[in-house]
Amino acid sequence: MATLSDQQFSRIARALAEPRRFQMLKEIGASEQPLACSILQENHSVSPPTISHHLKELETAGLIQGIRDGKFMSYILQEDVLRAYLHQLSEIL
Repeated sequence: MATLSDQQFSRIARALAEPRRFQMLKEIGASEQPLACSILQENHSVSPPTISHHLKELETAGLIQGIRDGKFMSYILQEDVLRAYLHQLSEIL
């Protein structure tokens, strides 16, 4: 299992501390296909720039990966990064 740097671990913790980002990550993870940004926009009553900001924070933390198809973006969960985060978090106990 991959080990996260202290910086990446902190970045993930900060990203997930925002309830809307946590919800978006759950939606992306629950999708069997890459989840289109437009679907996230439909599910959250905030402006497109706010959606983009939250997605950028999740992507910077390494939790999701964006896939461009022309002018459209879809996102997939980076399961290995989330598993590494959860593993390191579990070592606290």
